[in-house]
Amino acid sequence: MRIRPTLSWTPTGELAPGTTDLGPVTEALSGGGVLVLSGAGISTESGIPDYRGEGGSLSRHTPMTYQDFTSGARARRRYWARSHLGWRTFGRARPNTGHRAVAAFARHGLLSGVITQNVDGLHQAAGSEDVVELHGSLDRVVCLSCGAFSPRRELAGRLEEANAGFAPVAAAINPDGDADLTDEQVKDFRVVPCALCGGILKPDVVFFGESVPPRRVEHCRALVREASSLLVLGSSLTVMSGLRFVRQAAEAGQPVLIINRDPTRGDRHAAARIALPLGAALTTVAEELGVTIRD
Repeated sequence: MRIRPTLSWTPTGELAPGTTDLGPVTEALSGGGVLVLSGAGISTESGIPDYRGEGGSLSRHTPMTYQDFTSGARARRRYWARSHLGWRTFGRARPNTGHRAVAAFARHGLLSGVITQNVDGLHQAAGSEDVVELHGSLDRVVCLSCGAFSPRRELAGRLEEANAGFAPVAAAINPDGDADLTDEQVKDFRVVPCALCGGILKPDVVFFGESVPPRRVEHCRALVREASSLLVLGSSLTVMSGLRFVRQAAEAGQPVLIINRDPTRGDRHAAARIALPLGAALTTVAEELGVTIRD
């Protein structure tokens, strides 16, 4: 089953204003068992833009959908040219204070798990373990014909060989690793097939218009059921893939806390939304709890 892409969300009705009181977050973490759900906003301090915040990529960029990607070779050439260039920059991103704080909370036994909507691998790079990558990871590639998985770095090497000298200047890099390039800049790019069967290669990520695998969704639902509370970090919760877990927690009576500077689609289900920058907010919470954030 494929879902229709949801690219924007407009608040309806009155939403409670954001607060700057981090007390509820500190209290929840001090009791342990907190499940973290992170979105693109946690990676902005690593130089990766988000989709919908101030200056978000959706103001200038429409992400590739699964339907577009599978529609023909021209769309895939556009995707892989832009993604290949974006990968060079995206792959150099490093975890920021927010990622390191989450890893520190986990080391101190305060978290029950981490679910991320991001595809950048920065939680793991910061030291978090057993992270559920809801939308997959740009580190992996899958063949749509034979189903084989392979490392992205391997594909990057093959694309470099097939496109010697490809070094256009991108207008921007987007949260999905896509670089803003014109049709003229990508027209001569050569896409390579699966090395095993010659089939079509796709990054192992959930595109807009594609569904999260059911087993992954159920695993996340189980994590929500087992958690004492849900802490949302840097997600607008516009898409149902993340919002459903907020709704699940709220319906079960589990506190939902959101740290996000802008209103979110999950605010009406939350006990509080803290409108502060993530890095600074989580540093303050860590200090209150006596948790050391490693560099």
